Amino acid sequence: MRIARAELLELTLPLLEPFVISGGAMTERRSLVVVLHDEDGRAGYGESPPFELPFYSEETLPGATDLVRRVLIPRVVGREFAGPEEVDAALREGVRGNPFARAGVETAAWDLEAARSNVGLAQLLAQRLAVPAAASVPCGVAVGIPVDRQPATLTRQVYDALTQGYRRVKIKVAPGWDEVAVRAARQGMAGKDVPLTVDANGAYEWPTHESHLRLLDQAGLLYIEQPLAPDELVGHARLAETLKTPICLDETLRSAAWARQVAELDGPKIWNIKVHRVGGVTEVCRIYRVAEQCGAKLWAGTMPESGLGSQAALAVAALPQCVYPSDLEPSARWYGRDVDVIKLTMSVDGRMAVPGQSVGRLLDRGRFKACTRAIAKPGEVS
Repeated sequence: MRIARAELLELTLPLLEPFVISGGAMTERRSLVVVLHDEDGRAGYGESPPFELPFYSEETLPGATDLVRRVLIPRVVGREFAGPEEVDAALREGVRGNPFARAGVETAAWDLEAARSNVGLAQLLAQRLAVPAAASVPCGVAVGIPVDRQPATLTRQVYDALTQGYRRVKIKVAPGWDEVAVRAARQGMAGKDVPLTVDANGAYEWPTHESHLRLLDQAGLLYIEQPLAPDELVGHARLAETLKTPICLDETLRSAAWARQVAELDGPKIWNIKVHRVGGVTEVCRIYRVAEQCGAKLWAGTMPESGLGSQAALAVAALPQCVYPSDLEPSARWYGRDVDVIKLTMSVDGRMAVPGQSVGRLLDRGRFKACTRAIAKPGEVS
């Protein structure tokens, strides 16, 4: 495929309510959208969704936007590639880190390939990995730390979520908001046979917070997600040996290289795959093959992105190695009705259909135009 031109757009979707994790909060979903066009009029869409401040990762939206515009787009526009894997290689050369920036361009290349092949991203990814793709995936709800820090608020949020059919409950925790949060969530679950997990986003230290983690270990959780800081590779491996509750890696799992090290350390074997956090779909394929070799169990996480960016997560969630419910949720959960640029819906039994079409065929053009503004004209970035 030859990439003839590119567009860069800023996408802004206001959240219904603030989403709070241990490191920070957001009140709207701002991200960068990359559109790659071929010479035959087809387009591929990708989203780069880092936060505006570095409380989740070192990378931020302003930095990613600058790198995409000045460095990455000029590497692909006007060039011919055998496939999106070659685009990934071009984006990596001489660029350390910056996975969110690379993923914005790289996932657009994958979507362009899907458009050219007249299939959905899930089918294209499954073909590359020589595995089947599911027609639908189970969904889990992710409940942030209540703004008012009141257990009753969390209880109500969990109860309301389960009336909609979610297949798993995840709550955000931090030192001082862990044991009480689990109790509040259990009350909201009202005895329903749905797994409960907690996500700390790296808020704990060992052994400083040993007592907190020991209490979580006794809470009957499916797993504890990212308890320690992202660079605590050995720490997570040792913690997995210490606690009886499985540990799940999120921010620590930065690439296939990190996945191989986790496997060599006999570390945690539950991995949250976030396409944009690891740099794109090509890197997901590498991580997936490592998981197959070492027996790691996967699931698809979100930032959350818009419905546009969520197409990559849906494609990953449809893979057979992804055995736990994803973080994918209906658009109305985050943005309200008729706001998202691609409307995500969930069935009453908590499943989301996997599209068989590329992003361009799914996009609500009116909403997309209303929610985006051009960062640069095609000629300025090509």
